[in-house]
Amino acid sequence: MVLVGHVARAHGRFGEVLVNPHTDFPVERFRPGAVLHTRRLERDERLTVSAMRMHHGRPLLAFEGVATMSDAEAFAGIELRVPENELTPLPEGTYYEHALVGCEAVTVGGRTLGVVRAVEGGAGGARLVIGSGRGEIQIPLAHDICVTIDVEGRRITVDPPEGLIELNA
Repeated sequence: MVLVGHVARAHGRFGEVLVNPHTDFPVERFRPGAVLHTRRLERDERLTVSAMRMHHGRPLLAFEGVATMSDAEAFAGIELRVPENELTPLPEGTYYEHALVGCEAVTVGGRTLGVVRAVEGGAGGARLVIGSGRGEIQIPLAHDICVTIDVEGRRITVDPPEGLIELNA
């Protein structure tokens, strides 16, 4: 199962929830009829989206069977997931973040840097967070630096500029 959003909070009095999306395709992912999976009260649940609209850049969802603000408040903070096989195929050379996590990162010279723990974004662009024996190393997720990404082989080959690895150490 792949994380596609977090319920931020209830919204309004008719059982809607505001979602922090973890997808580049929120309109498609959260369309009416979409089934989302979650775990609440130590039980797996399936939620069917009955309505969706964008609200200040975030999806505002209504779920079947959730009709009041009190009902919706019980969903605050939960993760929304979908089976991996339901993800939209991406163009060649682009990757889902979850597919990069767990890949071994090595330099073009063969030096093992560690395993990708996370992909983080920011004003400067996305970067790989690589766990190493000394802590973590952050590598920009740029074509010039991440020269080979082999998701099936679970390996990313990087050609970092001089001093980048030491700067992160």
